[in-house]
Amino acid sequence: MIENRHLAAIAGLALMLGACAGPAIPRATPPKPPSSTAPIASPRPVQNNSLIGHSASAALGLFGKPRLDVAEGSGRKLQFAGAACILDVYYYAPKQGADPLATHVDARTPDGRDANVPSCIEALRK
Repeated sequence: MIENRHLAAIAGLALMLGACAGPAIPRATPPKPPSSTAPIASPRPVQNNSLIGHSASAALGLFGKPRLDVAEGSGRKLQFAGAACILDVYYYAPKQGADPLATHVDARTPDGRDANVPSCIEALRK
């Protein structure tokens, strides 16, 4: 008789715990891989100015000695500054073993506002 009470209590406890669990949570479906016809998003906008695709020697020839020349990981940043603007040019090798080329250019005014890159390039030419 005692065994039946214990079994009944265990069964009742199991039912109560099962009820507390709530409904099953559906599993997330993994995203489908992109189709070959879907456009590939670029991580940043493609730039078109006279420095993109050229080596650091081209910028050095246009502007002279940079205010900063900083190695950043596998890249390099040259910074040129004048009264009108500050220009940062970023260089990365297109493939391992190749010479680094300018891939991105930022321009800003001395007070930190965005500046037009082609106009800044013209203002800084020596």
